[in-house]
Amino acid sequence: VLDKKNYEEFYFRPHQSGNPDANQYTPVFNDNAGWQLYYGEDYAAPTRYRFNEWMHVKIVVAGKQAEVYIMDMETPALFIPELKFAPASGQVGLSAGNNNPVRYSNFSFTSLEAPVLKGKAKPPKSAPKGLITSWSVSNGFPEKNLQGKFQLGESDKAGLTWKKLECEASGITNLSRLVALGEQSNTTFARLIINSEREQIKEIKFGFSDRVRLYLNDHLLYAGTDNFVSRDYRFLGTVGLWDALYLPLKKGRNELWLAVSENFGGWGVVAAIEDMNGVQIQY
Repeated sequence: VLDKKNYEEFYFRPHQSGNPDANQYTPVFNDNAGWQLYYGEDYAAPTRYRFNEWMHVKIVVAGKQAEVYIMDMETPALFIPELKFAPASGQVGLSAGNNNPVRYSNFSFTSLEAPVLKGKAKPPKSAPKGLITSWSVSNGFPEKNLQGKFQLGESDKAGLTWKKLECEASGITNLSRLVALGEQSNTTFARLIINSEREQIKEIKFGFSDRVRLYLNDHLLYAGTDNFVSRDYRFLGTVGLWDALYLPLKKGRNELWLAVSENFGGWGVVAAIEDMNGVQIQY
């Protein structure tokens, strides 16, 4: 824990006992957890819990990696290959989400000079072809500012400030690293410059959480919603390259602006242009 709004978090999902998402590791940036961005075997383990009895849990942290032991103190249930915060001194805390009943006993922590982890990081996966590796990210603003906006004007851009944000190893960019979620700050622009040698159409694959409006050269081309349980009761709203759009590029400079809006659970964006022939991304 760095402070009350920035920390590494591991928690249990008792209602998912035995399922692949029975628990969760996620960083929390600016008070926003990111489980919709961090999912799969590096972030959760299919643990079957025993209820109404004591359950021994141990977490070992070594640099930017960690292991979680649940009941079995010899074999880690989960190996976390990359913690998302840089190693730093801080605090350790316990909490029960949603006011759920819980009891703690015999809590302790030990500082180790060089802890040895049993797990090993797997070779990194190849990045998707044409992955967008960084974005210019604006300050936050209320989503309602874009309601009915089919074309962006100068008034929509006034007052925006920009910072460069790199994607993570997964290809996903966690916007909460830069923008704090709030009532007047639930939307941010992720901007990309595409220089095209000629007038042409290019496919862009993308993903987002929770909602997006996509503008090319100030014109609205797409709007989508991937909110948690927005499609059915188990729709998680996780992020991946599952949508595609065909961009009508003009010769020269093209500006692609994604207005990404967030409720909770992960504020992110990912995109790739597999066919880079005749185009250049300006970072």
